[in-house]
Amino acid sequence: MIDPVTLAVFKGRLEQIADVMDVTLCRSAFNPIIAEAHDASHGIYDGETGETLVQGKDGLPLFVAVMSFAVQAVIEKAKKDGGPKEGDIWIFNDPYVSGTHLNDFRLVQPLFRDGKVFCYLASAGHWLDIGGNVPGNYNPVATETFQEGVLIPLVKLRSEGVLRQDIVDILMSNTRLAKSAYGDLNGQLNALELGAQRMHALLDEYGDDVCRESLNMLKKSAADIMRSEISQLPDGMVSAEDWLDNDGITDEPLKIALDLTIKGDKLTLDFSESSPAAIGPINMSRPSTISACYVALKHIFKDVPANSGVLEPIEFILDEDSVLAVEAPRPVGGYTEISMRLIDVIFQAIAKIAPDRSNGCAYGTINALSASGKDENNNPWVMFCFFGGGHGGHPEGDGLNHGNAPFSTATMPPVEILEASYPIKFTDWALRPDSGGDGEHRGGLGAVYGIEMLGEDTNVFLFGERGRFAPKGFEGGKDAAMNQFTYSKDGQMVEPEMISKLHGAKMKKGDRLLLKSPGGGGYGDPAKRSQEARKRDLELGYVTVENS
Repeated sequence: MIDPVTLAVFKGRLEQIADVMDVTLCRSAFNPIIAEAHDASHGIYDGETGETLVQGKDGLPLFVAVMSFAVQAVIEKAKKDGGPKEGDIWIFNDPYVSGTHLNDFRLVQPLFRDGKVFCYLASAGHWLDIGGNVPGNYNPVATETFQEGVLIPLVKLRSEGVLRQDIVDILMSNTRLAKSAYGDLNGQLNALELGAQRMHALLDEYGDDVCRESLNMLKKSAADIMRSEISQLPDGMVSAEDWLDNDGITDEPLKIALDLTIKGDKLTLDFSESSPAAIGPINMSRPSTISACYVALKHIFKDVPANSGVLEPIEFILDEDSVLAVEAPRPVGGYTEISMRLIDVIFQAIAKIAPDRSNGCAYGTINALSASGKDENNNPWVMFCFFGGGHGGHPEGDGLNHGNAPFSTATMPPVEILEASYPIKFTDWALRPDSGGDGEHRGGLGAVYGIEMLGEDTNVFLFGERGRFAPKGFEGGKDAAMNQFTYSKDGQMVEPEMISKLHGAKMKKGDRLLLKSPGGGGYGDPAKRSQEARKRDLELGYVTVENS
């Protein structure tokens, strides 16, 4: 039996290894979505089951369960091919096997001790462009994954220590930005190499048996903590639903519905009343759905660790080929939008049975924007960016202004980096007054972004949400302001036909776009908000006189 002090030290050392892997990639990646926004993740996974043992704190929370599916797929593939060998590394981006979307490349490496796999190390990173119809790959009118980019199945990138140049060549020939992809690939390889070195050092210091027992104890502890948290909530079933604007093809809303049941220390999340699979890319695979549920529950049960053990007492019910469990070749590029709505409905359901644990809905869309063109040397450039918004008010205070997506720790790249890298200029970058829902605790504010095109010919795509359905407030709190997007067309600023989605607008030098992101929903009766708080809101410009 490992004593508590040794277990705590061991856990900290494991987390530090994953953190170092995160830092290594972010400091060496070529594209700003990894280098600046930190859209990446690293972790350590069980050598037999592939379950998540530890994830880096800078990695996206959504990857906790997603990467487990990726490692499990590698384990199964290796068994069919005669077993893993020391020095092997697999690479793939198949979203139906391991979740999220095609831009997220996974590299998985077994760590051997005395000729046997002790654990797996894995790296995930968002590559800037991987082919497809739309530079940057957020194609709002895709009807199959082939229109979103190239899908790389599970293949060996390195075989017994030897890099397979043929696989590298295939990867580099299927991107508009081969230099960027090559840099990101090598950054991920270096992160895995450093992780393996640190892991061997840890095992050498403590011994394999002690480390193995510690890992088992950490997993059991995670499951026990989650069971304890669930058991503190009242038994019963509650329901919640929310809506997506459209799928980018048909201008009809899509429903995300949840029946949440608590029975003792077990939790059931039943999404079977949600909409069937969409024609357009507002879909996600089962691994993405389970991962998004984990993120929502981590917000509610704040003490649970990033370990697959927390999912043991949870049952997931998903209809086959619903928007939450699609299979190839259904498009999944917009998984970011639907995962945020899934988190919203879990917040709404929990608020009905334990309002002290929930909060108003966050802004609910990353507003994925891509712009592309040719520079003065006729070389292609691709900018991909996502944007922040307000978080919901909560029992302890106001929501965060201009925060990151709830499923992510990724941050928007700095304006200086974007302007230095691409032919654009930001004309607006400010908080959006009156965008947070009113309440005893006000929802956080969204933001206003204005961008002017400096290139002669620029193609612009937007993949957003919350243009028709506002982020909801709880416990009497008011809804937040909705998403607003306008762009230059024939000398006038107009809205897209699909309100929150824009496909291939041709923009000239001097043309502009204006994005106003949603705020967060309020929490509690607005009549209970103190006059001091309302005065401060007005003084800081969070609200206008008309809405103070």
